[in-house]
Amino acid sequence: MKLPKKHHGAETTIFAKMTALALQENAANLSQGFPDDEIHLNLKKLLAEATANNYNQYAPMNGLPMLVETLIDFNQKRNISVSKDELTVIPGATYGIYTAIASIIEYGDEVIALEPSYDSYVPAIETNGGKPVFVSLNEQFEADFEAIKKAITEKTKAIIINSPHNPTGKIWKKEDFEQLYQIIKDTEIMVISDEVYDLITFDENKFYSICHHPELKNRSFAIFSFGKMFHITGWKVGYILAPEELTKAFRNVHQYLCFSVNTPAQYALAKHLEHFEVNANALYLQQKRDFFLSEMKDLPFNFTEKTEGSYFQLAKYNQISDLGDLEFSIWLTKECKVATIPLSAFYQDQRNTSFVRFCFAKKEETVLKAVENLKRFL
Repeated sequence: MKLPKKHHGAETTIFAKMTALALQENAANLSQGFPDDEIHLNLKKLLAEATANNYNQYAPMNGLPMLVETLIDFNQKRNISVSKDELTVIPGATYGIYTAIASIIEYGDEVIALEPSYDSYVPAIETNGGKPVFVSLNEQFEADFEAIKKAITEKTKAIIINSPHNPTGKIWKKEDFEQLYQIIKDTEIMVISDEVYDLITFDENKFYSICHHPELKNRSFAIFSFGKMFHITGWKVGYILAPEELTKAFRNVHQYLCFSVNTPAQYALAKHLEHFEVNANALYLQQKRDFFLSEMKDLPFNFTEKTEGSYFQLAKYNQISDLGDLEFSIWLTKECKVATIPLSAFYQDQRNTSFVRFCFAKKEETVLKAVENLKRFL
């Protein structure tokens, strides 16, 4: 039986492939984006407490009330005003992006995606009958607003943006959101803003949400992830903010996909968020970034600039090899025992970039093992 292929995404994601190869080769895994150290002990205790206190049945569709209220307070402290009718707890950010797209597009609608971009965007657009339109970031991996403007047609329904950006670590500034608004203000185009690394910013770089822009906020979905916030990617819980009309459309789809999200996890997250130290969390990951760059400094990779946010660092390898970036990533894993992600995986045409993406959100011993392996072979 031949079944139709619903999208142009890879049958197996590059993240799964490189992690499998890392395991096969016993390589230090700096590829897939998850921390490898312990989660906060309080989260473990609270998860057990939730089950002991009988938080084991379905939560309301929009989220456990105690978590919803805590999130409203949390966002208010960073000048994002939101009501319970504008917030929905979701089973992970990838789900949120998919459902946001499903709730607004019809067959033949165009959705602009800025490349390099996370690999779930295109399948989400195409399986919902939409057409992805690709606009490349400029050489500095910043938004090319003139190119975005040229890509807009009468069929454009939405634009997907991502800040802090995976894989480049770039952060949209306040003026970037204003430039986007000036382009779309006289249209009905909506924005899906992937903000899963919102709390992971470094140095003096400030996070701006699309919700901080008063006009864009009224036509946008903003997606957040507890997996990134608390380093618990396996819990698969996040939340989405949108104006009431868009939230209604989102929940109209959401209720028939999963309806509600893991109740014990929501309890634990609500309790833990009450005492969460945002600045300490960012500093913890900044120290990991700086440790990684310090240990890698004598190796022939070119780190053109420190990442501004997320837990990824791009590196150019042209001083080492003229292989394509996918071939280089495979070679690096097999021969040097260090797994990375090729930047080409974030482009639909799989173009060679001469860049790889390292994840530095790892234990020091993981980074030191990677550096030791690289020094041995390079």
